[in-house]
Formats: sequence, structure tokens, C-alpha cells
Amino acid sequence: MEVSRIRALRGPNLWSRNTAIEAIVACSGTESCISEIPDFEVRLRARFPEIGYLQPAGHEGGVSIAHVLEVAALSLQKQAGCIVTFSRTVQTIEKGTYQVVFEYGEEAVGRLALEIAQELCLAAKEDAPFDLDAALNRLRELDEDERLGPSTGSIVYAALARGIPYRRLTSGSMVQLGWGSKQRRIQAAETDGTSAIAQSIAQDKELTKKLLDAAGVPIPFGRPVQDEEDAWAAALEIGLPIVVKPQDGNQGKGVTVNVVSREHLRIAYAAAEAVSSSVMIERYLPGHDYRLLVVGGKVVAAARRDPPQVIGDGVHSVRELVDIVNSDPRRSEGHATALTKIRLDTIALARLDIQGFSVDSIPPKGSRVILRNNANLSTGGSATDVTDDVHAEVAARAVAAAQMIDLDICGVDVVCDSLLKPLEEQGGGVIEVNAAPGLRMHLQPSYGKARAVGEAIVSSMFNAGDNARIPLVAVSGTNGKTTTVRLIAHLLGQNGLRVGMTNSDGVYIDGQRIDSGDCSGPKSARNVLLHPDVDAAVFETARGGVLREGLAFDRCDVAVVTNIGIGDHLGLNYIHTVDDLAVVKRVVVQNVTPTGTAVLNAADPMVVKMAGVCPGAVTFFASDLHHPVMATHRAKGLPVVYVEGGEIVAAEGAMEQRIALQNIPLTRNGTIGFQVENAMAAIAAGWALGLDWKLIRAGVATFINDAATAPGRFNVYDYRGATLIADYGHNPDAILALVSAIDNMPAKRRIVVISGAGDRRDVDISQQTEILGNAFDEVILYQDQCQRGRADGEVLSLLRQGLAKATRTKVVEEIRGEFPATDLALSHLAPGDLCLILIDQVDEALAYIEKRIAEA
Repeated sequence: MEVSRIRALRGPNLWSRNTAIEAIVACSGTESCISEIPDFEVRLRARFPEIGYLQPAGHEGGVSIAHVLEVAALSLQKQAGCIVTFSRTVQTIEKGTYQVVFEYGEEAVGRLALEIAQELCLAAKEDAPFDLDAALNRLRELDEDERLGPSTGSIVYAALARGIPYRRLTSGSMVQLGWGSKQRRIQAAETDGTSAIAQSIAQDKELTKKLLDAAGVPIPFGRPVQDEEDAWAAALEIGLPIVVKPQDGNQGKGVTVNVVSREHLRIAYAAAEAVSSSVMIERYLPGHDYRLLVVGGKVVAAARRDPPQVIGDGVHSVRELVDIVNSDPRRSEGHATALTKIRLDTIALARLDIQGFSVDSIPPKGSRVILRNNANLSTGGSATDVTDDVHAEVAARAVAAAQMIDLDICGVDVVCDSLLKPLEEQGGGVIEVNAAPGLRMHLQPSYGKARAVGEAIVSSMFNAGDNARIPLVAVSGTNGKTTTVRLIAHLLGQNGLRVGMTNSDGVYIDGQRIDSGDCSGPKSARNVLLHPDVDAAVFETARGGVLREGLAFDRCDVAVVTNIGIGDHLGLNYIHTVDDLAVVKRVVVQNVTPTGTAVLNAADPMVVKMAGVCPGAVTFFASDLHHPVMATHRAKGLPVVYVEGGEIVAAEGAMEQRIALQNIPLTRNGTIGFQVENAMAAIAAGWALGLDWKLIRAGVATFINDAATAPGRFNVYDYRGATLIADYGHNPDAILALVSAIDNMPAKRRIVVISGAGDRRDVDISQQTEILGNAFDEVILYQDQCQRGRADGEVLSLLRQGLAKATRTKVVEEIRGEFPATDLALSHLAPGDLCLILIDQVDEALAYIEKRIAEA
């Protein structure tokens, strides 16, 4: 078994809406049917009993080792605690070669699961050892490292529940919520509204106390100290017991409370100094340790925190009792679980000593042994929800503390006997204010009710009903994508929106190109959604990106499919037929939001079938209203766009909007059929987005199809009285559309300049010149620098084969290089002639043509 071309599909894809790993697996010999490998399944189940069914019940036929790999990779993740459900294996047209797909939650975990699944299959095949427990531990540990922590996760999941999209910006907890200009960013329980100054204040314990005191919030007296001697002097000034803490610490690190002796102070001071060079001493407040969570000026949760402790049973030592408590699956070393393991460190040893115990002591049955006095969950404490007990005056003091520090999300630590009465009545006080407070104690308290603190944070960041999405249009198809994308973006721009656009020419933000080249894949689309100056997005969604990585978004408002034609990279990536291609192109339609619209070409049967998988509404477009699909849709009162009497008509029920073709320069008064189709698709998309019809009319009237606005898309020039057309058409359907358009343009003589993309099928390359040879008087063939895997001269040979079948062409010339071919064509032009140059390097070729025109 050979596994190759492993891909992470990070968005909705050909197989499902789930993130997935896709691998190509080649099986040889008996591997294509495991029943031919003696005892393979028996050995497999002995090593991994929980693997489950290798194929659905009731199915017969051989199971390949590729199918086993699929099931193993998914089942291993399940057993490691990952929430995954989807997997599939499909045989390709190559014998013994399969596409294996399975869902992942975290990409690194999915990749590791595939690696371990390979090891499992090999061990079963060769009857070798396989350590299942070690394998599952590797997956669990990696998943814990990779997945969002509880605080960040609670906010993200609350956002998802409101339909707000998210994207992790780092492998840690930095996350973007929403798209474009509607985005917000968080890092754990901090937001982009949490100021750096507020964070600095919260870390400075002395400054925090000064500000809280100024705000009238009760606090314990204390001061910074210079060294251990000064600390003891401060302790005597304040009066024992005291609290020793780092001046700029967090999460309870280095904090020791209820210090009652000089020896205890020595240990506590060393612990605080290990965290910070600045140490504080303050009065110890008796009572319970409470955490109040303030979000957006409101107390949304409160918890009583109890210090780490064990209860004696008269049998086990303190060390053994700690081991028993730490065996609770809710406890781990980090913050990924509800509780943290108790540590027997120097602070714990000192606390034991004060109580007359050591780690080897056996406490009497029922005795409570405290292992440190601070009750942070991060040091092994537990939490009990007391949100419903918070007195209004206590809540007011907590809110005042948060507002004085200027924290939008704030953890306020309070020590008092009870939250049921004001702090001042019981000698309680606020001992700390925390930026980026941990949310575990509220999400998964040891006792009491869990609180929806993630929802509270999201509600403080976004208005009610706001899903933080911007209008998003995805355009797919074989031909016309780029022009349609540009026209839709232009229409949105007329509406005053700053538009982010990706296409095969580059990435554009509000009309400015920020990246060049073919940017029709998901990486470029994600970059647009990251940009804070984007109010709407229009994406050219090419086949390659969908196959390589899936979509860059979870759903779109409008999906446009222009057409499905032959020759668009068929034969690559196991896409061999037009039917295969249609399945890829329809992914955008499958992921239309339920309130969105698919704009589909009614004249293309492949595209029409996509209507059945659209979760939202469908608008059909075609020139002929009497086409059966159009007529049926119109009869139902559903939206259609068509051509009638020299106008593009948008109709739904009794409503009609008409735009004269003469007012749409792109179509050259309706003479260029494929541009009429592009205009209909763009108008339908604007209509689906709810754009005002005045703006749609103004948009199509002001969109000029020149090299500046639509480079390489039927750009028309005048060269010494001859008509010169530059176009990026590169497949048989595009060539047919070009020929149809040029047939409507008068010319004395017609010349075409063409090369061929080497990564197309032989038949597609030769068919292009066969079509052109029947429409042009002279053909100039050129070989460009990049042959895309073809041998020298191979593409030219295929082009000549196509011309041999043509009837019209009388002159054929060959030359190396795109620019020399252009020069040769220009030298043959006379007034009244027409020349079509099928360009390869769009920007460079157009710049060269414009230079030659300027020279002329």
C-alpha cells in the first residue's frame, strides 16, 4: 500500500461540508481485497477491537486495504475523543488506486490518524505488534495541544451558534470572528476591545489597588517589598496572617495566602520571587475566595473557589490521596479539562507542615487537608457556581472595579464570608482584578450550574441578530467567470460598498490590486475575508482550489454557475468527464445559505441539475425565455433573467425590470453572445443580493470591458484601421464562444494567434485549432516558454493536427514566443482586417500589445 498526495480540505468540498483529509492510496496485489490476505481482519481486530464495520452491513464484495485505512483513521480519532463522523473511499479509474477521505476536527490530528492507521494496517498484514494505547495517547495529547482551550472554545462555539463564522489566526487562541469589515478578534477571554493599557494595569497589583481604592472599592491594605527582610517587616506592620504575591502575576502563580510564620514567609517569598522580581505583601482577608466575571459592564457569572485539598480516609497517605484525586478524568496538567491536577510543590509542603502533616502522613478519616490556600483552578482548586447568590451591592463593586481598570471582560476576585450581603458589612474586599480571566470555573463548575459565559461575551461584541457576515458571492463555471465576477463587484461598488474580489488576474480590495496572478483559489479568498476594509466579497471559484483545499467559506449568499464546458482541465486530479467536472463546480451551489440564491444557466443541462442540491432559492438565466427550463420556472412565478426585444429582462411573478442591451457596453449592443450571458448572470446576482435596480442599471452602463477593468477578456483595440482582440480563452468552449462573437464583426481578413496549454488533454488542444481553422484565414502558432509537462514541440504538433481537419485556413505560420507571434500578426494586418490574439501571460501580453499600438 502506497499513500500519496495527502491533502487537507479545510472547507466545504467535493465530498462533504466537513473538513477532511484526502489521500490517494495505491493497493497492489492482494491489498485490493483483504479477504485474500490470510487472517488479516482477525489480526486487525485483535489489535484494534473498536474499529467497527469495514463496510456497511448487508454489502457484499471485496474490501480493499484502502477501505480499511479509511475506517481505521476515522475510528482512531473517535476512540481518542474527537467528534468525527464522515469518511468515504472511492476507486479511481486506475486499477487498485483509491481516493480515501475522512473527517478531522484538528488538521494535525487527522494527519497523525492517517499515519497511525497505516501503521495499524501494516502490523495486521505482517502480524507485527501494534500498541493501541500508545497510539491513542499520541492522538489525545496532540488533540489537546491543537484544539481551542475551554475559554476560547466557549466563545467560538457561542459565535457559531449565532451563525458567526470564525477563523483561527494562530495555532494558539487568536481567533477572528466574522468577515471583512464586520470582523472582531479574540484571544482567549480578551477581545480587540481590551486595551493594552488595561492589561498592564491589571498585571500591576499595586497600581490596581490604588485605582480601586480611588473608586471606593474595598481592598486589603498592603505594599510592595524590596526583599525577604522587608517582607517580614511589612507582615509585622500589617499583622499576621498575610498574603504574599507577585506584583505582576496572573492565574494564581506564586501566590500564597494565610502566611502565619517567618518560615512560611520565607517559602512564600521564594515562590512569588520565582514569578516576578516585584513582590507584594497584603493583609489576609478571612472568608471564601470568589471569582465574579464581568462582561460588558454586567456580572454574568460567579463562582466560589475552594483550594486544593484531600479528605483523609485513615488508610492512604497524603501523597496517595493526591494521586487518587488526580486520577479524576476531569483533571489534567493544563487547562484543556475542567480541573487541573494538584501539585505537591514547595508551597503545598509548607501548607502541610503548618497543619502538622508531611506527604507520607496518613490523615485521620474525615480530616480536611489543605494543600495551598489560594483557590485558583490552575493550581488544583475546585469551583462551585454561586451566580444566583450575588448581592446587588457586591455586583456593583465588581462592575466598578472592571470599569476603573477599563476592562471589557474582567475576572474580579473577592474574599468575603458570603456574596449574599455587601462587602463592607462583612469586612470583605476585592483582592485582584484579572484581564483574560479563565472561564473554566463558569463553564464546567465542580458543583452547581454551568453558565453561558461564551454567549455573554459574544453578545457584548455583536448586536442582537448580527451574524458578522458580509455579502458573499461565489462564481464558478468553465467560461465567463472572471468577467462575471468583475461585473458583480462593480455593481456592489455602485452601492457604496468596498468590495474584495478574487479572480484569475489577482486580488482586489476596493478597486486596488493587492496581489497578482491566478488568485481564484481559497487562499486568496480567505485573505479577502481577513481584510478589515471589505464590505462585500466576490470570488471566482476555480475547480483546482475546490479540489485542492475546499471552499474558503462555509456558505455564500449567491452562487453563480456560468456553464460547464469541455476541455477545462479534464484528465487532471481524477476529473475525467464533464459529469465529474459538474460535481466539482456544484460545490458552491451546495453551500448557498438557506436564505440565499443560486444563479444558474438554464441553457446548460449540467448546470440545471444543480438546482436540486441548492439549499436556497434558484434564479435561472438564458437568452431564450421559451427554453423549457425557463418557461417552467417563469410559469411558477419564480425569478428568471432573459433577453427579449433587445433588452435583458428580470422577471418574477408580475414584476419585470428591463435594461436595454445598447445600455450595456460589455455586450457591444448585444452582438457578443457570451458577454450577454455574463451580463445576465451578474444582473441576476445583483438582484438576488437585493441591490436597487437604479444602481444595477448604472452599474452595467458604466462597466467598460477594457484591459484595465477586465484584462484578457475580449479586450478590443484599433491598430492602424484593423480590429485587434486580445482574449485569454483557452478551451474549446471558450474558442467556440469567441468565434461566435467574431462572426458578428465585419472583417476583410481574419488572423488568429494561438498557443496551447500543455496540461490539457490532447483532444482539447487539437480541437481548438480545428475550430479556429474553420473561422480564420490565417493562423499563427507559437510555443510559449512553459509547456506544462509537454516535450518541446509537442503542443505545436497537436495544434497542427487540429488545423489539418479545418477547411478555411489557407496560411499557417509557426514561431517561438508569444511576443514574436504578436509582432508577426501585426505586420500582416491591413485596414479592415481582424486579428484575435489568444494571450497566455495576460498582464505582460496586454502591456506589450498596448506598447505596439502606442508606437503605431
